[in-house]
Amino acid sequence: MSANGSTSPPAADAKIDRGLILVASVVVLGAIMSILDTTVVNVAINTLARDFDAPLSTIQWVATGYTLALATVIPVSGWAADRFGTKRLYLMSIALFLAGSMLSGAAWSAETLILFRILQGLGGGMLMPAGMTILTRAAGPSRVGRVMAIIGVPMLLGPVLGPILGGWLVDSFSWRWIFFINLPIGIAAIAMAFRVLPTDVPAPQHRFDWLGLALLSPGLAALIYGLAESNSAGGFGATRVLVPLIAGVVMLALFVVHGLRTPHALIDLRLFKNRIFSAASATLFLVIIAAFGGMLLMPLYFQSVRGESAMTTGLLLAPQGLGAMLAMPLAGQLADRTGIGRIVPGGLVLIGASFVGLTQLGADTSYWLIGALLFVMGLGMGFTMMPTFTGALQTLRHAAIARASTTLNIDQQVGASVGTAVLSVILAHELASRFPNAAGGGIGAVVPDAVRERVAPMMADAYGATFWYAVGLVVVAFLVAVTLLPKHKPEPVDEPGDAVSAEASEPVLMH
Repeated sequence: MSANGSTSPPAADAKIDRGLILVASVVVLGAIMSILDTTVVNVAINTLARDFDAPLSTIQWVATGYTLALATVIPVSGWAADRFGTKRLYLMSIALFLAGSMLSGAAWSAETLILFRILQGLGGGMLMPAGMTILTRAAGPSRVGRVMAIIGVPMLLGPVLGPILGGWLVDSFSWRWIFFINLPIGIAAIAMAFRVLPTDVPAPQHRFDWLGLALLSPGLAALIYGLAESNSAGGFGATRVLVPLIAGVVMLALFVVHGLRTPHALIDLRLFKNRIFSAASATLFLVIIAAFGGMLLMPLYFQSVRGESAMTTGLLLAPQGLGAMLAMPLAGQLADRTGIGRIVPGGLVLIGASFVGLTQLGADTSYWLIGALLFVMGLGMGFTMMPTFTGALQTLRHAAIARASTTLNIDQQVGASVGTAVLSVILAHELASRFPNAAGGGIGAVVPDAVRERVAPMMADAYGATFWYAVGLVVVAFLVAVTLLPKHKPEPVDEPGDAVSAEASEPVLMH
């Protein structure tokens, strides 16, 4: 019996049955489309600029517009899941994403491509929160760790597989196929979703929070836009960086004030009264800043210092994905048996160790050694990311899952943007200190082969120095995880048929 009188699920319920595997398969298909499209377009930027005869500053909005659309629509997904039902929302999201994909593949100008990518992002932004809600509800507290490990695979493989897939499609076919490739995946996801996903009853418990939307979505978009611009602006001091950053922070602060005074805010801030949810959310945010910031550096190193193509870079990053795939199933089982405070710190130690090794990068460091370090990084990511997600959701009532999934996805989106922006600016500073007279071009600038042979050692030294900052971020995340995350698995607080409150009570830890 739990502290609130609910009965622990029978042992049979803890098994991963065929029905749950089918539900997870549907969710993974949607996640793959959404996450791949954040990276697959990057390898086609130069091709798109040439075909549309448009400047790179304009074409970059093909990627930026999609990211901002994700950030804008994610806050709405929790309310939409309650209002329309998670199955219906998931189907609508895939349909919107596919419509954007078809139109993007058929785009006839840079402006129409940017517009259709925004449409695609509006659908993609709701796929992950809706999918996580569906999967968490289907699994229940006793199996959530293992099924969250399943959805974590595309989350970590997206940055690895995106350049490989994008490079192959652009080189072998046409840039249009980086969008058309979504059609068979999406159609299969819709067909499976109709047959497999359980039909849930919409529960429109309250009016839509229009003021919350007016503060939160533009605030997130402004914050992420300012962070994204920091790289090309050379730091955080430029006006085009500071203005959106300050505007975003002010709007988010106003939303917090509004949310604390409003019973039915767009994001349920009462969730943070749950000590474990708060600790897991803080740890997740720090982990993503450190890990995604560090993950940014290696593709840039391979292409700028070693002169590799985007497709070859993706293949060189594959050990990282392999490590994550091996670690995640084990991490999921452990998260269902013990407290995440015993799992996540160990994963962070692995990530930190790999980053320490990468501080020694040189212009001719063995690819075998780099591959081994990336494999260790992948293991650490597998033992860190999804157990943290799992821990945040384990103690919440059934009615709180949709809003909590939305909150965690915002956590992830903002954390990834902060991490990549901070490490990009640090890397640019390290490069500028070694090449004070170099012309602009940014950290991803193409270096001619003849020049690269001469400057590669100093460039590699800049990347190694930047990884020390990534190590520092991991240390901060480790200290928070060790201090705040529970060492024992909390007993679930959900009761049969409980849907009365989105607020989770303080959990009881099982020893």
